[in-house]
Amino acid sequence: MGKTFASIDDKLRAWLGKQHLFFVATAPLAGDGLVNCSPKGLDAFRVLDEHTVAYLDLTGSGVETIAHLRENGRMVLMFCSFDAAPRIVRLHGTGRATEAGTPEFEALLPHFTAMPGMRAIIVLHVQRIADSCGFGVPHYEFKGERTTLTDLWGQEGEAEVCDYQREKNAHSLDGLPGLKGVPSTTPQ
Repeated sequence: MGKTFASIDDKLRAWLGKQHLFFVATAPLAGDGLVNCSPKGLDAFRVLDEHTVAYLDLTGSGVETIAHLRENGRMVLMFCSFDAAPRIVRLHGTGRATEAGTPEFEALLPHFTAMPGMRAIIVLHVQRIADSCGFGVPHYEFKGERTTLTDLWGQEGEAEVCDYQREKNAHSLDGLPGLKGVPSTTPQ
């Protein structure tokens, strides 16, 4: 039987910190807009306080989460236990994107391990915390982090990352504004 929690206590914080994978879901306001659900890993999630969480967002082929948060802020994070007692935890709330290079991003960055291709830190003010059984979630064995994305951005220079962001991260699939802070000219 699922239950709700008033806040993220130490026990829940520890459980969340042990999960290697979580999912982020957002949606635009338009009824015909595309709902987005993205998997996240790479030890990018942090609990900041009992009602605030954040994750380090890396440059990718889309910018749906950032665009949806700019438009309406609605977001849910879902964590599943794959290797221990079955459990699912959902964190519902209002999120915002703090882009790389901004003062807020720089203030939050010490909570994380810096990685190549960082484009934002997504912050969620958690308004509802609930768990459910997870009896239908299969068992999986964690073998390690996949480093393909960080290896790629580590090989590329800052100019190439900015070019990619300008081309792929300026707008969502629905045409909503994405990244704002990408330089309009390639840095030298």
